[in-house]
Parts: sequence; C-alpha cells; structure tokens
Amino acid sequence: MIDLAVVGAGAAGIAAARAAQERGLTCIILEASDRIGGRAYTVDWQGHPLDLGATWMHSTGRNPLVPLAEQAGVAIDRAPTPWRGQYRNLGYSETDQAESWAAMQAFTSRLRDNPPQSDRASDALEPGGQWNGFIEALNGYLNGTSLAKTSAADFMAYWDASENSNWRLPQGYGALIGALGKRLDVRTGCVVRRVDWSGAAVRVTSEQGTLEAKHAIIAVPTNALASGAIAFSPSLDDHLHAAAGLPLGRVEKLFLRLSDAESAPANAHLVGSPRSAETGSYMLRPLGSPTIECFFGGDWLDGMSEDDLVSKSRDELGGLLGADFARSLQPVAYSDWKQHDFICGSYSFARPGQHRARASLRERVDGPIALAGEACSDTDYATVHGAWESGRKAVGQLFGKVA
Repeated sequence: MIDLAVVGAGAAGIAAARAAQERGLTCIILEASDRIGGRAYTVDWQGHPLDLGATWMHSTGRNPLVPLAEQAGVAIDRAPTPWRGQYRNLGYSETDQAESWAAMQAFTSRLRDNPPQSDRASDALEPGGQWNGFIEALNGYLNGTSLAKTSAADFMAYWDASENSNWRLPQGYGALIGALGKRLDVRTGCVVRRVDWSGAAVRVTSEQGTLEAKHAIIAVPTNALASGAIAFSPSLDDHLHAAAGLPLGRVEKLFLRLSDAESAPANAHLVGSPRSAETGSYMLRPLGSPTIECFFGGDWLDGMSEDDLVSKSRDELGGLLGADFARSLQPVAYSDWKQHDFICGSYSFARPGQHRARASLRERVDGPIALAGEACSDTDYATVHGAWESGRKAVGQLFGKVA
C-alpha cells in the first residue's frame, strides 16, 4: 500500500506529489487525460511554444514557481506587460485609455468601500456608465463570466492581493509544469470513478483497476467534482456543494498565423472594441512568434465556435489594422477548454454569496482525504501558483507541517 494517491496531474496534483516525495512518502498520481499539466498546456507549432492555457506567472514577487523555474534554468521573460496600452492608440485614444482605467479603478473602489449587499459585482457598476462594457470585458478575462454572476467579495479578494508583476516563460508555462512532474509516478489515461475511504485504506478505482493508499488528495477541477463524475464513499456532500458554487468560467485562446511576421510588432497589444463586453484582447507576435494570441472571456462565448472566433478576430483586427491584414490571418491552434472531457471550463469563479465556498472546499475532511486546486485559494484562484500552493497545503493538512 502506498502512502498517497493523488487524483489529477495538474499543477495542484504535481505540487502535492512533489511535497510528498520531499517527505520520503510513496505516491502515485492518477490522471484522466493522456498528459500532465492540466490547464497549463503548451503545444508546439513550427518550433514556437504556444500556451493554450495558463501563460503568465502572476504576482511574481510571491509566486513559488518563479524560484523553481530559476533553479531549473528555465528562461523567464520579465518584460512589462503591455495590457494597459493600445498599439499606436488604434481605435482607443490615450484619453480613452486613461478614462477607461479610471472607471475600472472607481469600480473596484466602490466594491471595496461600499460592497453591494447582494454580493453581485454588477451592482457596483455606474448606471449607464460609458465604460461598463470595458469593465465587463475585464471581468470576462479574469473570471470567465459576467459581473452579474460574480461574487463582489471574491472579485476583490483576488484584485487586492494581486501584484502588478506578470512574467512569461518563452518555452511555455505548460512545459514548466510538465518538467516539474517528470520524476513523479504519473499514470495517465486513468479515469477515476470512485474513491472509497470507508475502510482502513483509501481505495481509488479507475477504469484500469483499484489503487490502495493510506491517504488521497483529490486535485480535479470543480466542474468535475460537482458533476458527480467521481463517487465518494462516505460522501463529501459539503465539499461537492462548495464546488458547485465555484464553477469554471469560459475563457478561450485562439492563435492566428501571420503570413508576414514583420507585418506586426512583437509583444504589442490591442483591445478589439474597448467599449464592448464581447471583445478580444490581442497580443501581437507574443515573444516574437509569427502569431497573434487572441484571448476571449465571458458568458458570451457559449455558443461561439472556433470559426466564429476566427471571424470575430478578423473583424476586430481588420477594423484596426486593415482588411488586407485581417484576411491573411489563419488559425493554427484553439484551446476549446469548455469541451475538454475532464475539465469543461477554464478557471473558477465564485457565484454571488459563494466566496466562502473556497474555504469550504479546502476544509479538512475528518479522514484520510484532502482536496486541492486553484479553486481552493481565497486570493490566487484562477492561477497556476494558487493551484500549486493548494497542493502543497493539502499534503501538510494530511501529514502535518514539516518541522
């Protein structure tokens, strides 16, 4: 019998297994898909690493993956993010940029100083505010849903804790997480259906058989938990209820190939339609690659296909850079996280009134089981480092803190 079974080989699961390994514990990770990394997923396109999932190392001053990357000799691009700027101020003047971000600042101040009793973030919008669409779009990128479905307390917990320091990994965030999991015992293609902790051992049953362990950490996305895809005996009703209050939002990435790499500057940024809630954020030639990274977020993506987003990107970029430029753009990669069999979304958001569900989700089970994942973090949800820290904390929860 092994010491620890981990269900899920995303950042949280890998962090948990590494922490167990550091303690000299025996550990096996069971992963449903055919790869490790979860929502940190790097693909190669003609020698260019493309991150279909997590891209940015957020809050780098306290991000535990920064020193791990440095120790591994992984290159880090520390250039400032261009998000608040608009290449050549196209369709978005300097005055408008200043006004829109001032509106965002006023919005967060209202949430902080006079939080709505409803806990609906949308209730803090200025009635008829000209930049409400801009604020909605930002929330779409941050939470993958509308402000009306977003907990105000949860929004501000992340906003106030976040450091304005974000770096990129030229070889990909998914590649880093994969490298950190290389020396672990990971069994891919193991779809776990049942976790029975009623006896002396935890019995984790997948389509490949049953694994017995003294303890188990469940590190799967909230949508998978809430769906009942894994049956628990005894049940974990309180934790599954918490997961249901923390669904995964909708955020997608599309990469378009430039026919002429020199037709756009490297690492420049464009917002498609600054006053619209349904718009893309476009990174031109990220890290010098001959692509445009198109980033979309929010409920409006439901019902939108890859072809629809290709058309939208061409329309918005064509309006800013010219129709001939837009016509030459060809899709090379698309994330489609909503359709991923074992994830079914991007990252967690808290429904109004559900911010405390994050604490409930990570609450210690009276037994040999713990839960982990980005949704367990009060302030760093939706991030790789939030998931990573939760995995390590889950090991501490089960085995005690290291002296």
